[in-house]
Amino acid sequence: MGAQWKAKHRETAANAKGKIMGKLAKEIQIAAKSGADPDMNPRLRLAVEQAKKASMTRETLERAIRKGAGLDGDAVQYTAVTYEGYAPHQVPLIVECQTDNVNRTVAQIRVLFRKGQLGASGSVAWDFNHVGLIEATPNAAADPEEAAIEAGAQDFEAGEEEGSTLFITDTTDLDAVQKALPDQGFTVTSAKIGYIPKNPVSAASLSAEALAEVEAFLEAIDENEDVQNVYVGLTD
Repeated sequence: MGAQWKAKHRETAANAKGKIMGKLAKEIQIAAKSGADPDMNPRLRLAVEQAKKASMTRETLERAIRKGAGLDGDAVQYTAVTYEGYAPHQVPLIVECQTDNVNRTVAQIRVLFRKGQLGASGSVAWDFNHVGLIEATPNAAADPEEAAIEAGAQDFEAGEEEGSTLFITDTTDLDAVQKALPDQGFTVTSAKIGYIPKNPVSAASLSAEALAEVEAFLEAIDENEDVQNVYVGLTD
């Protein structure tokens, strides 16, 4: 599945460029706009858990929460912007950004897409399903199929991390399924609204040179500081 392929390369690129902490801090800031208490803010709680897992320092984490919640002055203002288009060799992708300067972001995205094709809104989205995505790790004897049925998920598949499961839901059911999974023996590690490709391009259908071009393009996109999520129509 495209999201799994993307994640492997995203992690490598982000760590190499020192970008992952910035992305996590931005997610915390955005989530904290709805409240600075993780116990009362599910999105913030998940963002904090992910930041801790990535070894973010307590000082950095708390500073991001305070900045996002406006506890030290004006809250940070980010605008969500989505771009659609194709990587080289007609691999479709959707790029979600959070930016404090839309003009800067669109200029950078246009440059990055010179080796691909930047499309208009809706030009690629039709080839993706808009769904809820919940990553969760099982307790000892938890069964993902049973958990998906009981929690109300539409489907499930192997997650990005070894041993984890990705539960796929209707967008309106994301919160309910997220809350139900712990009772089915799963610990939720991330939950968001995202995209899954309907007709992904097979990596096996591309030459080694072509695949390298696609990878380089995707890594350059993901390294941009305003990019939060990249959904790619490419399967192993």
